[in-house]
Amino acid sequence: MPETQIVLGFDVSLNRLGVAIGNRITKDARPLVQINHADKSQRFAQIAALIDQWEPEALVVGVPGHPDGEALPNTGFCRKFANQLRGRFARPVHEVNENYSSVAAREMAVSDDRIDAWAAVHILDQYLQQAKPA
Repeated sequence: MPETQIVLGFDVSLNRLGVAIGNRITKDARPLVQINHADKSQRFAQIAALIDQWEPEALVVGVPGHPDGEALPNTGFCRKFANQLRGRFARPVHEVNENYSSVAAREMAVSDDRIDAWAAVHILDQYLQQAKPA
């Protein structure tokens, strides 16, 4: 697989999945889509279509946690999702602390129907500021 410097970011919640696309060279990210959790197979079919379309070299999943490292109720759900991505797609999956990503999206006055996609932008921004171009 050629290095594209493209990454997909995911903001995971119990009802929806926000997806953003970012570039490791330019260090910018933008919202892509918000996926409703109809069922697991449909959700992963939509993710597979995005991976086929954009050919990202890595995937980034926001995982919540307390500042002291203690898990939150949704932490296990997000880690399970990250592990499912690892198992289904031949790409590295990075986990990023996603605390307050939805709050940051709301502060940008984003509409509710895109809030999770913008939260994924916030997650990718965190990752891209730490990532080094390959």
